[in-house]
Amino acid sequence: MEWEVVIGLETHTQLQTNTKIFSGASTAFGAEPNTQACEVSIALPGVLPVLNKEAVNCAIKFGLAINAEIAPRSVFARKNYFYPDLPKGYQISQYELPVVGKGVVTIQVPAVGKNETYEKVINITRAHLEEDAGKSVHDLKSDGAVASMSGIDLNRAGTPLLEIVTEPDMRSAAEAVAYAKKLHELVQWIGICDGNMQEGSFRCDVNVSVRKKGSDKLGTRREIKNLNSFKFMTQAIEYETRWQIETLEDGGTIQQATVLFNPDTGETRAMRSKEEANDYRYFPDPDLLPLEITEADKVRVKAQMPELPEAMKARFEAQFGLTGYDAAALTASRELADYFVATVGAGAEAKPAANWLMGAISAKLNAEEKPLADSPVGAVQLAGLLNRITDNTISNNAAKQVFEAMWNGEGEVDAIIEAKGLKQVSDTGAIEAILDEVLAANAAMVEEFKAGKEKAFNALVGQAMKASKGKANPAQVNELLKKKLGA
Repeated sequence: MEWEVVIGLETHTQLQTNTKIFSGASTAFGAEPNTQACEVSIALPGVLPVLNKEAVNCAIKFGLAINAEIAPRSVFARKNYFYPDLPKGYQISQYELPVVGKGVVTIQVPAVGKNETYEKVINITRAHLEEDAGKSVHDLKSDGAVASMSGIDLNRAGTPLLEIVTEPDMRSAAEAVAYAKKLHELVQWIGICDGNMQEGSFRCDVNVSVRKKGSDKLGTRREIKNLNSFKFMTQAIEYETRWQIETLEDGGTIQQATVLFNPDTGETRAMRSKEEANDYRYFPDPDLLPLEITEADKVRVKAQMPELPEAMKARFEAQFGLTGYDAAALTASRELADYFVATVGAGAEAKPAANWLMGAISAKLNAEEKPLADSPVGAVQLAGLLNRITDNTISNNAAKQVFEAMWNGEGEVDAIIEAKGLKQVSDTGAIEAILDEVLAANAAMVEEFKAGKEKAFNALVGQAMKASKGKANPAQVNELLKKKLGA
């Protein structure tokens, strides 16, 4: 029997605001536990929440970026549940009337067994504002005690979240990860989230079910909670899919549940039965007025937004003559796109800048596991290097040596060229003198070339470059050698 996996994602995106969604407490990561757990976040008697306007702006930006419906009127609700990380007993969220409605995210998915991708549109059901909960911290050691303990850090409680929910449109782990990566890039591009998955700024819950191939009836889903890496997401979905199929083929049934993924074993395990909306007993929050967003609000926010990736990709193709592949690679992140624009702005030609950025720069960063922001070679420095190739000061091979030296902090382009004696010989007279010596010393090769052996020409070029210690301009060597041989 053939099976089909059905996947939908719920992504909790921490918004980049200085203060919490309903109070003035700091959202900074890494503070001492419970030093940022304010009265509003834990709902002490007599306190009232006040909505953070910047959190609303972030939601509007996301809605505009995915061409979604932005509700002119949305409502906050209390979602009731009782866990230690939420001591007030409810979470302020949105239920029936979310701020962002239906939208779309288009993804490129690697095709299995092929060196190509296919395009797929993922439908966004909704995106709603809510407050984050605190965090349980396990295996804390008590002084002098052998046993470990668990504690609660409420610093995160009240941090603004935008929860982004998809339709169950994905049919493989590859599609789910491609969507998650695209969303991860998008929220950073528009500046609403820092995307730090290790710190919990971007967390994905994945709903997985299986059904018989060809059926239009959804199976019973299990929700894998709090996946904080794309690698773990792939492993968790693949394991959960296999487990559900094997369970059904063995005659068992799938019970709706919330499950956790253990990266050490590569397995999922049930944590609790999955709640439905009525279990949370949603009701409108009596302390918060409805959120109203006008057309003027949307116009104002749109004016503050950067050029979106798809628009920038099209511009790179039209303005710089880049291929679709190069333009897509350069707009994979805003940081990469900005670096490219800065390099071209500093005088470099577009195609060489793209090649070096996707080649040498990316290879070095990957090898050293560094982000682009930590590159020792900045955009202006790279432009300087590329300009020395363009004006024939150095050859491509010499440029690689200069780049290594720049990366290792040995100085600026011109100083390195001078110190290492890498300046290219472009003087016609000097090159002709070298060629005369090479031709005289390699009469046999000359005869081979005249007899029709093209390889002999390349061998003579090699001898000329060797005689010049690699400094002769290769294009001039080729041109002058052809003249001397009557080619």
